[in-house]
Amino acid sequence: MQRILRTLYKVIYDAVFHFIEDDGFAMASHVALSTLLAVFPFLIFGTALASFLGASQFSGTAIHLIFDTWPEAIAKPLADQVIEVLTIPRGGLLTISVLAAAYFASNGVEALRISLNRAYRMTETRPWYFTRLASLGFVLIAVLIFAAISLLLVAVPVVENYTRQWLPWLADTLAVVSNWRIYGTLFVLTAGLLIVHLWLPAGRRKVLDVVPGVLLTMLAWLGGALIFAYYLQTFANYTATYAGLASVMIVLIFLYMVGVIFIMGAEINAALLKFRVRRILTRLYEAEERNASKANKAADIRR
Repeated sequence: MQRILRTLYKVIYDAVFHFIEDDGFAMASHVALSTLLAVFPFLIFGTALASFLGASQFSGTAIHLIFDTWPEAIAKPLADQVIEVLTIPRGGLLTISVLAAAYFASNGVEALRISLNRAYRMTETRPWYFTRLASLGFVLIAVLIFAAISLLLVAVPVVENYTRQWLPWLADTLAVVSNWRIYGTLFVLTAGLLIVHLWLPAGRRKVLDVVPGVLLTMLAWLGGALIFAYYLQTFANYTATYAGLASVMIVLIFLYMVGVIFIMGAEINAALLKFRVRRILTRLYEAEERNASKANKAADIRR
């Protein structure tokens, strides 16, 4: 037990020290600003592509999946502005503005990649054009996933009506799928974090290597969102300081907090890999299993 606590202390100390040493707070600011600047272009590009694919409900689905994990005081003003922007008619899919939107959306992915490379102590050796194309690929994949979800959510209610008549035992399951907002948001967020940690930065990692940081990020994100929402309702008065820019500053501060949590999750993963914690825990578990087996054999002999 003492060895586990000592290793845990080393992991936390190393993660926090490396976060500060590599300008983690500055990188969190970069992630926050790049994410805010990427949200509108991503939704513009996604709406254009989804409309081309026949997923007319893309914008509503994407807005829910992106903003449902944000405090309502932050998400609602920004979501209203997003809806207003997406109602502006645009040309075809391959217009200059839509292609530019895809490029600017990939800047948010690039910010995540740079911060993860620092957190995992990796040096980027891939050419710049390869990483940019990979970021554009992540944007395209995200759009296609959101479009597929929006098509699914249109089809499920129709299928549910038929199953209530012919397969009533399946109707309850489809009703859970229809109530998709919280389940879909948590699933997409978890899957997205796993994919980003595994494949976005340089180097190779296994799923079990990134799970601790992803779980820590999810829990800290939930706790931070609740605390920040309470802070806004109780103490904060950003209007007195920032006037008309108050809503933008609130979003930036929230995204900055999320950026710190995101980078710290990667730092924890890197520290766990550095001290080979998973191997230590495996050895301790195997030793306990051997001791338990010997104790059982000794008890059988005494009987």
